[in-house]
Amino acid sequence: MYAARRVVGATVPKLVRQRPCCAASLRTRAPTILGLPQKAVFQPRFISSTNIDDKISKSTISGIQGGSVVSVIKHDHEELKQFYDTIKEAKDEDTKVRFQNQFTWELARHSIGEELVVYPAMEKYVDGGKEMAQKDRDEHNKVKEQLYEFQGLKPSDDKFESTLDSLWSTLSKHIEEEEQHDLPALEKALPQGEGDSLAKSFSRTKLFVPTRSHPMAPDKPPFETVAGILAAPIDKLGDLFRKFPPEDTIGKA
Repeated sequence: MYAARRVVGATVPKLVRQRPCCAASLRTRAPTILGLPQKAVFQPRFISSTNIDDKISKSTISGIQGGSVVSVIKHDHEELKQFYDTIKEAKDEDTKVRFQNQFTWELARHSIGEELVVYPAMEKYVDGGKEMAQKDRDEHNKVKEQLYEFQGLKPSDDKFESTLDSLWSTLSKHIEEEEQHDLPALEKALPQGEGDSLAKSFSRTKLFVPTRSHPMAPDKPPFETVAGILAAPIDKLGDLFRKFPPEDTIGKA
């Protein structure tokens, strides 16, 4: 805001110009603004949008052999399996809740990242890629419906375990088909260097998409992109008040 003009017959106090609160600042300050103790807030792994390419190359692609999009996707699949196993093996409700949120957060972002980056590449480069991508999208829709139900349950609910098992049964079949057939076909068809470029695009896209399941949203660009932009801020605000595993336990799940 700028200094207010003097009105005839009255003195208006000078207004101080303030910078708009950026998303990162709001995310950090939200507990204080709302009167909540900092300890009450748990956040999923988050990569700042500052120097995105540098962050992606260091935190997401490093340590994954080759850094190709296929390697990055398989890495996500391995993490999802670890989160599922941890939920199943956990003895206390707190651990189940934390890894339920982590599983939901990762699967929602992974699915939309594939739909916005990987499946269009299949359609462009792979012989029969349009049919392949549509099959994968149909499987994703089923997964999203099951994830939507699961993300709203508590570990104490009677349907918690059975819903998780049903979700994982559907997801694991999709992962198996994708890793055995779809991804090898894509990797073989990609031009030199395109796999690395897609890996960065995939990881970058995951930074800005919704973190919860929205099965009624579109599953193809450009409409999915628009829907994601609208839903993501709401999801991420909700994440401020959800419990997540401590950062140093993720790789040990």
